[in-house]
Amino acid sequence: MAIGSTLRPRWLPEKSFPSYAYLPGRQPHPVRDPAGHSYHSEAIPGAEEASLDSDMFLWGIDLFNHGYYWEAHEAWEGLWQVADRRAPLRMLVKGLILLSAAGVNIREGKHAAAVRHAGRAAALLRRLMNAPDRAFERALGMSLAVLAEQAEAAATIPAASQATALGQPQAVFDFILGSSSRGLPIRSQKRNSHS
Repeated sequence: MAIGSTLRPRWLPEKSFPSYAYLPGRQPHPVRDPAGHSYHSEAIPGAEEASLDSDMFLWGIDLFNHGYYWEAHEAWEGLWQVADRRAPLRMLVKGLILLSAAGVNIREGKHAAAVRHAGRAAALLRRLMNAPDRAFERALGMSLAVLAEQAEAAATIPAASQATALGQPQAVFDFILGSSSRGLPIRSQKRNSHS
């Protein structure tokens, strides 16, 4: 199920991807190890506010879509920490964090952990399906129900591992997150509607 990421869109093309996609135990820890790609840098700054058009949300989407699952988890963690504890956005971000963890597990060949994380992500996404506002659907480029189904399906099918060099990102999900409206992220849609 490995999917190439070269044709996937970028929402923050001005940001450079990390020098490697971290897999626990296989490369230096990005933050704690002096050889890590984000050691002594604030590669993942704290979010000022939790919103679907924030740089942190969009950076998480870029990382996720291109197979940097550990890094996407870390980017979304910053949003999760500042989101209101009772807000649906916090639950959405938690679902995306769990889906990122499933991506790491799939890459590691840890089937049971991938199924567990994807199942928890799907459960959270399904809890949000009755929200009258379609902002999540617009931001993700698909309905929450479809994303929940995709998450569960991806975790139950063993990934067909492409031969990738250690540290190379590998997209293992056959879907792309991101706004489906004219292929532009939410922030760009707002800018274009004012032109």
